[in-house]
Parts: sequence; C-alpha cells; structure tokens
Amino acid sequence: MAARRISKNWIKLTKYNQVKTASISILKRNISNKLTVPLFRNARSIHISPCLNEIVQFNLSDIGEGIREVQIKEWYVNVGDTISQFDSLCEVQSDKASVTITSRFDGVVSKLCYDVDDIALVGKPLVEIETDSSTDTDKLEGKYDESSSSSSSSSDSESYMEQRLRGHKTLATPAVRKISKENKVRLSDVKGTGRDGRILKEDILNFIAGKQPGVTQEITPPAPAVSQPIASSPVVQQPATTPTPVIPPKITPQPVLGEDTTERIKGIRKAMVKTMTAAQTIPPFGYYDEIDLTELVRFREMIKQQALQRGVKFSYMPVFIKAVSMALREYPILNSSVDEKVENITYKASHNIGLAMDTKDGLLVPNIKNVQSLSIYEIASELNRLHALGLAGKLGTDDLTGGTFSLSNIGSIGGTYARPVILPPEVAIGALGKIQALPRFDDEDNLVKRYIMQVSWSADHRVIEGATMARFSNLWKSYLENPTSMILDLK
Repeated sequence: MAARRISKNWIKLTKYNQVKTASISILKRNISNKLTVPLFRNARSIHISPCLNEIVQFNLSDIGEGIREVQIKEWYVNVGDTISQFDSLCEVQSDKASVTITSRFDGVVSKLCYDVDDIALVGKPLVEIETDSSTDTDKLEGKYDESSSSSSSSSDSESYMEQRLRGHKTLATPAVRKISKENKVRLSDVKGTGRDGRILKEDILNFIAGKQPGVTQEITPPAPAVSQPIASSPVVQQPATTPTPVIPPKITPQPVLGEDTTERIKGIRKAMVKTMTAAQTIPPFGYYDEIDLTELVRFREMIKQQALQRGVKFSYMPVFIKAVSMALREYPILNSSVDEKVENITYKASHNIGLAMDTKDGLLVPNIKNVQSLSIYEIASELNRLHALGLAGKLGTDDLTGGTFSLSNIGSIGGTYARPVILPPEVAIGALGKIQALPRFDDEDNLVKRYIMQVSWSADHRVIEGATMARFSNLWKSYLENPTSMILDLK
C-alpha cells in the first residue's frame, strides 16, 4: 500500500513540473514579443446599450379618398427622439391635400423608413418606434494599454509619412473630373484655387482658355486687279470670273456646365397628369368676349377702403365669382356634372366655385362652398383664407374637392385670351385676362378711355350648346358692366 501511494504522488509531481515548465516558456515568449507585437492591438472601448422592449413598426394608415401613396414633405422627429402618443411625426402630401401623421405609441424613434420627398405607400412601415427602457445597465468602457497606444500612434505616423512620400492626392468633384476628361485635361497640370488646393470648375475653364484659345482666321480680300497699259493693238475682252466665296471659320462653343437631370413626377403634378389626361376625352366648345369694367373699377375704388377697415383685401375676383353664381341660377346646366359613360347629368344644388392658384407645389384649384348664400364681403374673406393656405402649402382635402364650376385668373400673371381646360367632372370653366386701359367709342362716337377685360370660356360640347354658353356669358357680362344691377338679384 505504501508503494502504491508513493507511485501516485510521483506521477502528480511529474505532471506539475511539466505544466510549470510550459507556462514559464509561454510567459518568456510573450515578454520577448511585447515591444513588437501588442497582444491587443485593435482593442476598442466597449459600450452596452440599455435593454429596450420590442421595436414597433408604425405603418402609414389609410387617409381616405382612395389614396394609395403619398410624398413625405417634412419630418418633425429624428432618430433618437422620445415621443408620446398623438405627437406629430411628419407631414405628407397626397395628390389632393396635405396631412399631418401623428404617433400612436410612446417610445423612442429608432428608424425613419423614408427621406424627405420620398414616396410612402399606405399600409407600409413609416417609422420604427422602440418602447421606453425598463432597466438601465452599467456602461462598460475599456482603455488601450500603454503599448497598444504607442503602437497605434507609431502606425499612424508611418502611414502619414508614406502618403507624404507617395505624393499628394488631387482634390476635385466628379463634375470637374468629367469636364477635364471630356477636354482631355490632366488634373495634375491644373493648379487648384479652392480650399486645400481643390480644383474648381473655373480652374478647368481658365486652363482650357489659356491652353486652347479660340482660333481666328483672317479673311484676306482678293488682290486688286492691276491695270494694263493701253496698247495700240486691239484689246481682246476676257470672260468675267466668279469670285470664290469665303467660308467663315467654325465656331467652337465652350463646354456646357452641368448635366441633364431626370426627376419623378409625384405629388400635385402626378394628380395634374391624371386630371388633364381625363380632360382630353372632353370635346370643348370655346367662346370669347370682352367686358367693359369701367363702372366696376369705380365701384371698387369706393368700397376698397371700407373693406380694408374690416380686415379684408378687396379685389375684383369676389365680384366675378358672385356674378357667376347669379348667372348659374338662370343656367343650371353649367353647374352640373356627367358620368363617365355620359348617360346621366347631375345638377348640383351648391355653387362651389373653384379658383385656379399657382402655388410652389404646382397648380391647385380650391373652391369656395355655397357661393349662392354668401355676400361679396364673405367671398372676399374666404378668398384671402384660401390664398394664405395655398402659399403655405396647407390646403386641406375639403378645400380642394367638391368643385362644380371653375375660374382661372390668368390675367394676374399676364395675357388676354386663353384656352382653359375643363376639370372633370365639371362641364365648364372660364379664364379671365388682364384688365387694360384701351380707347373705345361711346354712344356719341367720342373716343374715351375704358377698362377692358377679355374672357375665355370652355364648355363640354357633349351637354352644353354654344347658344347656352353665349347667353350665360352675356348675363354675367351685364352684371359686371352695371354692378348696381346685381343688387336686384342678390340673395
């Protein structure tokens, strides 16, 4: 038994000495290589984020009117922002109106699925929201050891010296490189005047102008004919020669700066494409006339100050719109709509008169509801409201839908006559030219100064006869040329 115990202890001692010898050998090898090969050359700080709950995908919900896609106009949040329910996330633009999207969750924004001007699809993720954290964990930070830090700085210094020895890099944008390539100019031959020696477009153009100046050719006139002495012998007449035409030198244009760009049709313009394509199926009837607005100009001058005192800027347009509504009572077919198969006509009870507006987002046609029950002052106030919303790009769906008749004030920009396009399902539209002071003859054949405006009407000739459009225009014209006559029919 004693011999067996001695044998086991001897085996344990032998294994211990072998492990000890191997450990000492590895330690010596590491110490000898410490200055040349750092053990943790690429060590980095360690950071553990707090544990959050699951990520919720916030989908773009249906905003009505059969809209399937919208354009992102503006984000109100950024990644990392803490939000609550009903906070505004972004503003989107459909082909009909602007809508603000609000949050249904509390948490932190972890991802914006679209950039500004991107097209977002209804039912697809709009943002990803991470719920509020439940517990916080400690942040773990590591530091470089002394040998790793010195080795890293030494490596950076060697890399910097290597770049200096190899030479500097030419700084230029892709557009500048393209111009130099097209004109076969080496960027290394051009001295940059931009920041840090950056080569600008002007540097390339100046280099080209200095290296390849425009070639001009002198046009040498033909030499004058030398007179011959008169001889006593008879002169033989030579046939006349046709002078050789001089070909002018070819003009070499300067290289064009910039590139062709292509952008996707979206937002308001996409809706305009759809509406104008449908309008091409309507056979229009055009009717043109001129209106003497001299009396209306005097009427406006009398009430303009009163309207300003009540906070409303008064123009001619409220009177034009009210006169249209009064004429529509006599010719209701112009305030109607037809179905796609042109089998039924619907006479509209409300006079929702639209006015075409040129906005930063494109052509919009908001309308004033129930004009037949509004006063001229109320129409002017509503026009000011729609104009302010149009400039700010805040027109809503209710303002842009439900129109029954439209006017286009093209004269505010310029021009006298136009060919307005009917907006389906409406059946008529009018374009108003600019008001001009023109000479006209009065009833006694005296030449007088009058204020004249041209009007251009378009009507759906499938349901509107030319005579109906002419009679409607004459009644509307009579109200404007004699503003006091409107008082008899005002309601």
